[in-house]
Amino acid sequence: MKCGEMPEPLQLLKGQFMYQTKAFSAATATSPLTSVAIPRRDPKDRDVQIEILFCGICNSDLHAARNEWKDIMPTTYPIVPGHEIVGRVTEVGSAVTKFKPGDLAAVGCMVDSDQSCPNCKAGLENFCPNATFTFNSPDKHGTAPMTYGGYSDSIVVDEHFVLSVPDNLDLAGTAPLLCAGITTYSPMRHHGVTKGNKVGVIGLGGLGHMGVKFAHAFGAHTVVFTTSPKKKEDALRLGADEVVVSTNANEMKSHASTFDFILDTVAVDHDINQYLNLLRLDGNLTIVGVPSKPLALSSFALIIGRRSVSGSNIGGIAETQEMLGFCGQHNITSDVEVIPIQKVNEAYERLAKSDVKYRFSIDMASLKSE
Repeated sequence: MKCGEMPEPLQLLKGQFMYQTKAFSAATATSPLTSVAIPRRDPKDRDVQIEILFCGICNSDLHAARNEWKDIMPTTYPIVPGHEIVGRVTEVGSAVTKFKPGDLAAVGCMVDSDQSCPNCKAGLENFCPNATFTFNSPDKHGTAPMTYGGYSDSIVVDEHFVLSVPDNLDLAGTAPLLCAGITTYSPMRHHGVTKGNKVGVIGLGGLGHMGVKFAHAFGAHTVVFTTSPKKKEDALRLGADEVVVSTNANEMKSHASTFDFILDTVAVDHDINQYLNLLRLDGNLTIVGVPSKPLALSSFALIIGRRSVSGSNIGGIAETQEMLGFCGQHNITSDVEVIPIQKVNEAYERLAKSDVKYRFSIDMASLKSE
């Protein structure tokens, strides 16, 4: 399918949208991402139109494109992935007050919510039961059957869900902050990670490397847990104070009952109980990785020390803006490999093999040649 040709499900909508933009889309769970044209609405009163400059590639993009979460979040095709968006404002609606054309702006995992439920009123739009995700959510504006994400030239989003970007940050490395960044920042803020704490980060991948950077910036004594001794040098470069090889029983035992907080970023099956035994009294382990199988949990490990296990998913809009401001102050961005959109399928194959340090960021200027 070439750019300018609409996928079949969009043919019926022709004439109902105000403009088309270039994008990369998957037509089925087994087809590659290819160049297409998709509909975008013209900005309404509260809308911000953004020219997308960079879009990060998240594991969620891969899972959704291949319908690997079909039992929980089935994919509707065609799908345009991408929820780590950084760009420049090109147009704003008449009621917009926070942005003007030319401003740097960002969009994360959400583009709307009901803004009236208790969670939204508490600034926790990410827990809204009626949240609209950046891709693969029903499009309440009727522009298309589902929302289309950031693998595209432009996007139009309600002002409330658009974020300001500090102008001192590298934009390619800023894009993954909209998911990997807030996913690791939010639980640390929620559990009060601060100077003097001892914090562990399990895994040194796309999420884990951001967890290390944030824990270090918060002033915590930061320890990385990895199964690979080869990652020690990079973990220290990223801000870790210590690196523990989790398969070494003596190294693990030496840290027993000493951690205030542990962030678990691992997305494959692993023994969580060996980490619970490292928590202090009232210590917490928060899970942000999503293994395909349920983790076995020892009640005894929790009871001894009144320890707790929790989960966390991204953050609300205000907290995400706070995170970007924190990154601006501490010059924190994701370590990225910048690719053209034409290499997105290759990037997916590499991502499935964890062959990236530590995130892919798509230079969306490459889409102009399609």
